[in-house]
This record gives sequence, structure tokens and C-alpha cells, in this order.
Amino acid sequence: MTVYDKLLCTRKSGRATAKDYILSNTIITDFIELHGDRAFADDHAVIGGIGMLRDLPVTVIGIEKGHDLSERVERNFGCVLPEGYRKALRLIRQAEKFGRPVLCIVDTQGANCGKGAEERGAGEAIARNLYELSGVRVPIITLMIGEGGSGGALALAVADRVWMLSNAYYSVISPESCASILFKDPSRAPEAAEHLKLTAQDLLQLEVIEKIVGEPKDFTDAKQRAKFFSSLQGSLYKEFRRLRRTDPDRLVSERYEKYRKIGRCAQYSVGERSVRRWNIGVL
Repeated sequence: MTVYDKLLCTRKSGRATAKDYILSNTIITDFIELHGDRAFADDHAVIGGIGMLRDLPVTVIGIEKGHDLSERVERNFGCVLPEGYRKALRLIRQAEKFGRPVLCIVDTQGANCGKGAEERGAGEAIARNLYELSGVRVPIITLMIGEGGSGGALALAVADRVWMLSNAYYSVISPESCASILFKDPSRAPEAAEHLKLTAQDLLQLEVIEKIVGEPKDFTDAKQRAKFFSSLQGSLYKEFRRLRRTDPDRLVSERYEKYRKIGRCAQYSVGERSVRRWNIGVL
């Protein structure tokens, strides 16, 4: 399977969306959705609220694309508006106040780039999330379940642990856009995808993410999906329990350093040669 074939898997009809993870009653139970950013509106591209991960209360925030056309229009095709990011930040701050861990579920081709989003400060909303999440004193795990496009995904991915499904991608730009800009030909997207280092395997090697989560071959198969959700629940529960034992000051410090080292260059010598090694990720 080529890199572009993997990317197409994330766009396949029938693939589980954030709503399926949150409302399946397998990973998260007793979910209560909370609405609005307390400033402008409620962005339907973001589902957020409180639920139980086994016996652990958690705040859950997911970017939802929708399944059919009408739902996708309602959800802005998963392209988050500024009020969506502000709603997410409000819920994360609430989680910090009450000591609840945060689970972010990301699936977006990128933030909404419409006229209204720009007028209401899309760039500032994303930047504010990056800044604020770096200092949140409760554990944060981000799960990339499909598309992870640019700042639209990164705004919910400043986390202690970033996990990706095996066919998900996470990149500063989509292969189609990259091919349009560099090659002036969007049909060369498969070629661009090979160079972008956007797969879970690439990003694990570059230390941008911490874990690859194996996904079912067929998300439409009820048994495969249920087994996958049950296994994922166990992994998330164990990791949150481990992170909660970490001192909050150390948690914040390690999260900050994790993102500072992405893109850092280390120079060292091998024999008579000077080697420059770049750890290049999505930042």
C-alpha cells in the first residue's frame, strides 16, 4: 500500500468518525455534551463534553466530519471555526479546574478558511490553543483517527501523548495542495505524499507521535469495530492512569520540551565528517 493509498483510507465512506468513538458507549460512557464558546456560537464541527473512561471522569473533545452529506454540511465537513477552538479551550480549562484528564480526537483536513472564520480570528484562536494547551496541568492525550491537517489539527494536538491510527496522516499540508503549489499539478498528489513524511510510521520515527494504534480492516464490520473500541479503551485508560501519577509541574515541563525538540538540529562528528541531523516534524 502506497502512502497515498493510506491517505485515501482516511477518507473512505463508513470509517468511524469522532462521534462514533465518543457516543458508541464502548470507549466513553455516560457522555454529556456541552455547547458553545461563551462568546459567539456553538461550532457543530466540535463535539465536547464530559464522560467516563471506565471509572475515570474525562473531558472529551472531538472534531466531527459527519457521515452523510447533510450531516457533513452541518459539521462544516470537519473544518473547525474559531468558536470551535474556543469551545475546546473552554472545556479544557474546565477540565483543569476539576482535575479531569482530556482526550482529544482529531479528524480534519484543516481549519475553516472562510470569510467569517477569518473575520472572527481563526489564526488567533489556533495560536491561543497552542499557547494555552502547553501549560495545562492535567494529562492530555490526542488521538488522530483520520486526517490531521495543519494547524487545524495541531490546535488540539499539543498533548502529553499523540497517538495515530495506522492509516491516519498528520501533515502541515495535504498532498493535493502541496502538489498544486510545488508542481502546479494536483494530479501529482501521490508523488507529493511520498515526500511529506505524513504517515504514522514516519512520525513515530521522527518522534512527533508516541504510538501507532492498529485499526480494523473494515470499520463497517460491527464485530471488528467493537473489538477495536474495547482495546483502545483499555490502552487509553492505562495511559491516563500512568500520566495522572506524574507531578503536574513535571507534566507541563515534559510536554513543553517535547514540542521544543521537534525540528531541533544536532551536529556531531563521525570520523572526519561532521554530520548534521534534523528531527523534522510537523512544526
